[in-house]
Amino acid sequence: MSVRVRFAPSPTGFLHVGSLRTTLYNYLFARHHGGTFILRVEDTDQERFVPGSYEDILASLQWAGMTPDESPETPGDCGPYIQSQRTELYRRYATDLIERGMAYYAFDTAEELTAMRDRQKAAGVAPRYDRSSMRNQYTLGEEETKRLLALGEPASVRMKVPITGEVKFNDVIRGTIVVPCKDVDDQILMKSDNFPTYHLANVVDDHEMRITHVIRGEEWLPSTPKHVLLYEAFGWEAPKFAHLPLLLNSDKTKLSKRQGDVAVRDYIAKGYFQEAFINFMALLGWNPSGNREIYSMDELIKEFNLDHVNKAGAVFDLKKLDWMNSQYMKQYVEHKLDWLTDEFMVLLAAQGIETTHDYAAKVIRLLHERITLLPDLVRFSEYMFRKPVVDEEWKATIWNDGARQLLGDLHEIIASVDATSFDSHTVHEAIGAYTKEKNVKFKDVGNTLRLAVTGKSVGAGMMDTIALLGKEETTARISGFLASN
Repeated sequence: MSVRVRFAPSPTGFLHVGSLRTTLYNYLFARHHGGTFILRVEDTDQERFVPGSYEDILASLQWAGMTPDESPETPGDCGPYIQSQRTELYRRYATDLIERGMAYYAFDTAEELTAMRDRQKAAGVAPRYDRSSMRNQYTLGEEETKRLLALGEPASVRMKVPITGEVKFNDVIRGTIVVPCKDVDDQILMKSDNFPTYHLANVVDDHEMRITHVIRGEEWLPSTPKHVLLYEAFGWEAPKFAHLPLLLNSDKTKLSKRQGDVAVRDYIAKGYFQEAFINFMALLGWNPSGNREIYSMDELIKEFNLDHVNKAGAVFDLKKLDWMNSQYMKQYVEHKLDWLTDEFMVLLAAQGIETTHDYAAKVIRLLHERITLLPDLVRFSEYMFRKPVVDEEWKATIWNDGARQLLGDLHEIIASVDATSFDSHTVHEAIGAYTKEKNVKFKDVGNTLRLAVTGKSVGAGMMDTIALLGKEETTARISGFLASN
């Protein structure tokens, strides 16, 4: 049987990084086995729908490079399945369960259900639907049920869970799981608004779409017994289940926006490289063989399997993500510099900075090891394109009459270097000769030059910086600084 998997998000907010990790594992699994990856939007909970979230899901997956393989409508159009467009299908299956005694109508109001839970709480009983005492098909009888339905009385459809026995299923990651039926609630399958709940729509769609493996987050593990019972009620073969570990904060609590960004769009906006982010996400809970950290998408596809997915939660380590992004920065400088420069120039243009492709590429080579993200390079390198803004706090620690005299001498030395051979080596030799003659520390020379030329206390080597800026720009900056200070 060909592998078929799906990612099934709900449009109730911007795509969570945990959901992207789930998508990625489904995608890698499908590609590894030459199977099919499906996108299905589970939007039947209309009350929780968040405008813009559907578009964000599609945009985030497109950025991540994970395109679904088939469409419900047009061959070649790989768009998502939309559950709200399939409600008639779910109603038909719910009716089938009722007719075969596997589900039943319930007419309880929200107030009646609240009162039931309050009684159970007072009695110290775990909250679950009490089939024997509430207003449903079994307590009202068939005739009264038909009468209420004919009158248009709001009714939900609930799954009839066996009172005795157990639900048993195997999880690829967690092994055999057994749950007593008495611990499984008579879950609502169709709400009184005629929309299905997640549980019914999920099972029906996985069957209709011939899903072979359900790879989803650990938070869905408690729902799986209900789904297994539905598969048994319909007489269908259940897919294989694999529940992925949670993503955790550094303090081992569940990843939450209270402690940082959790939406994929936030990391896109910050400028993380797509390949670095995908590489990082792949290793959150899955450990390929060997001691490598850097993998291309093709390599991830080749290596991926569910056997090496961990049970324990994975810490979303931002320091690790930053390190990985810096590793990709180095790779791009060596192997994709033209592309990287194009991206850099777009960011520069957004700040009103115009330059040549060649000069921008040289700036990247000079400064890329000092930063993690490309947008950071725009901010960090601004003095390479514009008159520098001086760090006044740092200036106060090094600027004095001696530094003024030193800077004046350095201006003359740099101005005397032949323009036709002006590079880091010739500048270094000229200044080196001066330091020996005057017995001046090269550290003081570097700091004084850095103050006048860049305004920053940190940066690339000053000789390399001066060489890239050029003789004319460097001497103009020094003279300008002396004139205003």
